[in-house]
Amino acid sequence: MKVPSSWLAVVASLPISAALAGGALDPGSAEKFARLALAGLDREYPNKPGEVLRGPEDLLPPRAMHPAFFGCFDWHSSVHGHWMLVRLLRLHPELPVAAEIRERLAAHLTAGNLAKEATYFEIKENKSFERMYGWAWALRLAAELHAWDDPDARQWALHFEPLEQKLVELTKDYLPRLTYPVRTGVHPDTAFALAQILDYARTVKDTELEQLIIERARRYYADDRDYPTQYEPSGEDFFSPGLNVADLMRRVLSGNEFSRWLDDYLPGLRRGRLGGWTTPAQVSDLSDPRIVHLVGLNLSRAWTMQGITSALPAKDRRRAALERAATAHREAGLRFVSSGHYEGEHWLATFAVYCLVAAGSPAP
Repeated sequence: MKVPSSWLAVVASLPISAALAGGALDPGSAEKFARLALAGLDREYPNKPGEVLRGPEDLLPPRAMHPAFFGCFDWHSSVHGHWMLVRLLRLHPELPVAAEIRERLAAHLTAGNLAKEATYFEIKENKSFERMYGWAWALRLAAELHAWDDPDARQWALHFEPLEQKLVELTKDYLPRLTYPVRTGVHPDTAFALAQILDYARTVKDTELEQLIIERARRYYADDRDYPTQYEPSGEDFFSPGLNVADLMRRVLSGNEFSRWLDDYLPGLRRGRLGGWTTPAQVSDLSDPRIVHLVGLNLSRAWTMQGITSALPAKDRRRAALERAATAHREAGLRFVSSGHYEGEHWLATFAVYCLVAAGSPAP
């Protein structure tokens, strides 16, 4: 059912803390986002499975198929909900909900649960399950665990190793066979996945994987020119495929290379022109599971613009347009993270946290 415009106005008027409006993550907001994730972590239904059924024996409930990641409506949302909770614990160990987060993570990230998640990918029909969006978030979670000097995190990272190694193996097998990148505003987008997996490879110092990602990124995107921003967004996007490419290439190219590449990719940017990326997407129905994707689009546009800006010199005149647009998109997205509709609430907090903590950007 469509949300009445009067109700949307009420939600839009809900206060955003000064810290959030300024692009930071305060403890109160961290607590709110954590509770959104916790509300879905053990919620098995509704559930959207992505399995290939080989026979009636494969008709199992989500908890039996995916004992670590069965909640939050789908596998990838459960994975990135776990990532968000780990990140929030790292940043705000004093949160009132911290003990509950640790308890729930410990119940999910057991050695047995994660071994079963890894074994799932051994089946031929499952090798492309969640390729590459879910893989990317799982490796982002692995990187977060590796980077955190905490006794629980070290234990969870050890438990995670079988799934981590399996996904790295699948990635190294798949990318050389991917002749053309997938350019889309939803899950299969190649540029988003490459960026996340590149960050993982650098965190764990897997130079073989790092070089594979760099080689593929250059092959797929180095010659991109005059990106048509006017063709975005599509009606159910939660990514800008064009901004995902730029956010990947700032990780891959040297500073001078990226600057030249960006001039060719967005030739109007030096004149302050971002085209279709200037204005946040309008979200007409927060209860529609596809239309609500556009809330995520505003947040992911913000974080990719922030990432691109981080790769430009402080006095680069291209920064101003990117910073203005990133702020507008971030504020538009944050208004609707908490809406009362599970269609968005099972995943949008992750996008908000990723944006606010600049998870994919270099540390200042």
